[in-house]
Amino acid sequence: MLTNEQIESVVNALPIQPRMILKLLLLQYFEVSQEDLDYLSADRPDPRFQSGYERTGQPVAREVAEDVATRVAQYRKQIRQKREKFGLQMECLRTHMTVGETVVSLAEELLANRFGLDPEAIQALKKQARTVVPKPAIRELERKWERDEIPEDAYLKERLCIEYQTELRKLERQRKHFELAKREHRTVSIAPLQDHEVAHIWGIPAGSLAGRKVKALHQYLQGLQAALQKSDQAPAPTAGGPLDLWKQALDTLSLRPIERSVATYGAPDNKLAAEVYDALERTEAALVEKLTALASRTLPEDIEVRFWPGVAQSLFALQRLVAIQAETDTSHEALEQTLLSCVSPRPKVTEGTVQQETKPSEVQLSEMGEHILRSFIGEDISK
Repeated sequence: MLTNEQIESVVNALPIQPRMILKLLLLQYFEVSQEDLDYLSADRPDPRFQSGYERTGQPVAREVAEDVATRVAQYRKQIRQKREKFGLQMECLRTHMTVGETVVSLAEELLANRFGLDPEAIQALKKQARTVVPKPAIRELERKWERDEIPEDAYLKERLCIEYQTELRKLERQRKHFELAKREHRTVSIAPLQDHEVAHIWGIPAGSLAGRKVKALHQYLQGLQAALQKSDQAPAPTAGGPLDLWKQALDTLSLRPIERSVATYGAPDNKLAAEVYDALERTEAALVEKLTALASRTLPEDIEVRFWPGVAQSLFALQRLVAIQAETDTSHEALEQTLLSCVSPRPKVTEGTVQQETKPSEVQLSEMGEHILRSFIGEDISK
């Protein structure tokens, strides 16, 4: 019912004080102009007057104006990057799930068409996927292969069943992560700045802000109501009353595109990410290598479980993962080739073949090299 243009026009039409309160409450969606910063700097209590100096009417000190601008930029960056982080999580996981569903379908086709599994057997594999421990089964299968206790087709069949269950677990885990990221993104997108944060930016007591906020919200909601009535879109009366317009305004603003920021590689700035920072290998090259393996679905399941929490908390890692996913070949043929290479057994050494050890070639020293060598070991005086 509301549009971004209506919300912005109502906010900009407010007097300066309620307009600043609304802009600060909705800081992640509104820009603060230099005129707004000047007003905030001049309106906050003068520290010179609080220290006992007489108010002289001189302009606000430059340090005060810079402090206000720094706080505005700090809070805007913090809340926008939090929204961007959850948005990137959703984008990465959505791509993962799309590719995962394709791989699961490929595995089902191979099991049914190539190895003759009936739908009941495939359904049984699905039910057992959560409880299966793959590593011992893979080790036992490889042991049988090395001892020639199992033919290649039987190996491929059993190994594909294990990989199929692994892909099912991955897909289920990614869906849970996606729903969590979706809820968090929704919460961040409709959350205005808190009162103590607005008061911190403005430099005024929380008690003074409370009274101003009530008046500002009242004027804002009245303006929205008038704008809707003018456009013949006035809402029907509800139990919530006019305050429903505040929720609708937040819902409308939350649909705005996510602004991308420039993130750099570095240590995470929160406890959760710091605990899994070792999984990122502490180097950008190692991180990109793991992200590439994650995007190409070649990262082992146990490593991926430990790796994802760190990626989800790192804006830089999420941005790189989105870029890597865009460059990864996810065609039907490429995914099928990756799946087959994953389940194929290691080639055996043909009997009768002799592996000749290559002798290292003797290093010929030059005269200068021999001179340097003799200088270290000394002359043989026994001759």
